Amino acid sequence: MARKTSRKLPGRREDGATTKAQILEAAGEIFAEKGFDRATGKEIAEHAGSNSAAVNYYYGGIEGLYAEVLVEAHRRLLTYDRLIALAEGPGEPKQKLKTLIGLIARTITGPATASWALGVLGREILSPSPAFAVLIEREILPKKLVITTIVGEILGLAHDDPVVTRCALSIVSPFAMLLVGNKQIFTRVLPGLNPAEPGAQDAIVEHFQRFALAGLDATMAALRSGGH
Repeated sequence: MARKTSRKLPGRREDGATTKAQILEAAGEIFAEKGFDRATGKEIAEHAGSNSAAVNYYYGGIEGLYAEVLVEAHRRLLTYDRLIALAEGPGEPKQKLKTLIGLIARTITGPATASWALGVLGREILSPSPAFAVLIEREILPKKLVITTIVGEILGLAHDDPVVTRCALSIVSPFAMLLVGNKQIFTRVLPGLNPAEPGAQDAIVEHFQRFALAGLDATMAALRSGGH
């Protein structure tokens, strides 16, 4: 009797891509809820409607899957292509930075706050895993270069100047706070940051923009007077 062999049927590649995406989505939801340490490949596969071998087949194991989830989560916050399009598009550097701050702030404070992407990133910021190195290399460093280039253009300094680095840190730090903050912080400790309140999102966005640009103006004034 002839031995049966597996053959790729028409549409198999599409089906494989769908399964892979379903596993990633299921993993994101579980990682956001439980964290990396308490999640299992079997649980993720079952949540995706697949078998446990699929995690190894598509991602090489749960560690590789988690790294891809982190990368995807960061992309959902802001894609590199969108960031590059903004940086290389028309307009003054200050306006580009203002637009950038608005994009990130509205993503974090908008409906996406209920998605797994922000939950995964928040957990990773509080307790970095070995996969954080992958996130840094593939997403954070390329995007950081674009952002520091814009800030450097505003200040008239190189993107890797320590002054630019400090300013970039001040600009992005509030977003990290929003990522790791929980509802209790927003509703009781910092009620002005509760995006669910009417008009709060616009106020948050405008404040972050105003504060960042004012800080850069103050930095430029200090540089002109010989400060650091």
